[in-house]
Amino acid sequence: QVQLVESGGGLVQAGGSLRLSCAASGRTLRTYMGWFRQAPGKDREFVAAVISGGSPNYAESVKGRFTISSDNAENTVYLQMNSLKPDDTAIYYCAAAVKWGVVRYPVTYDFWGQGTQVTVSS
Repeated sequence: QVQLVESGGGLVQAGGSLRLSCAASGRTLRTYMGWFRQAPGKDREFVAAVISGGSPNYAESVKGRFTISSDNAENTVYLQMNSLKPDDTAIYYCAAAVKWGVVRYPVTYDFWGQGTQVTVSS
């Protein structure tokens, strides 16, 4: 089992920045740690992921603006979000996978956090 707790969401103006944190506990052997988001009326979509032993992976819509990083000592994954746009408004979810699969697919992930709201005003 992996427990995930997100924090850091909030309200920010367009062009601003936020940093999301995801504190993980439980099983430490994970293949991917990722961030997804879901806006009202839309499907959950991939944002970014760190891959065990590999390079970060980003959605095209956030590439160059968002940065995913991990602190293994603290067992925490971060999502630094810069140059935020109103289209970034969504609930952001942290997710962990313990098997290999397609990193951008939600079904690849086995554990999910409760989500944190990010609202970007224009």
